[in-house]
Amino acid sequence: MKAVNRRYRNRRIGEFLKELEMTEGRSTGIPKILKEMAANGSPTPLFETDDDRLSFVIRLPRHPLALVPPGEPVQVTTQVGVLLSRIAGEMTRQAIQDALGLTNREHFRKTYLVPALEQGVIEMTLPDKPNSRSQRYRLTPLGQHWLDTHSGGGAS
Repeated sequence: MKAVNRRYRNRRIGEFLKELEMTEGRSTGIPKILKEMAANGSPTPLFETDDDRLSFVIRLPRHPLALVPPGEPVQVTTQVGVLLSRIAGEMTRQAIQDALGLTNREHFRKTYLVPALEQGVIEMTLPDKPNSRSQRYRLTPLGQHWLDTHSGGGAS
């Protein structure tokens, strides 16, 4: 068997990860990347391979707080702020709606749930199955950051 010398597909990304001390060098460091991303609260990387499993792509999702410029507060509507203050752990849509004291499902969806999802302050536990009976919602690190910087609900 002949050894094959492979280069980074995108040298800049490889060198960038090396500068951040997230890899040791070429073709190494995946366990280190996974450990570092888990430690800083980043979303789990996604691995994609070809059918023969000869090559792969790793998608490294951006940390939710990277969306907020340093020193700037997270902006949410009054309704989303109230929703954030009522979520405890993982909750069903109905449980969140009940916690808010709302009876109109469509109003809740349009005014509270969809904006919170779009702003990235809450997430689905089953994003690939948005209509699942088992669907739950939980705070994202960005949503938790908003809660940590605000007492009570309200817009900022």
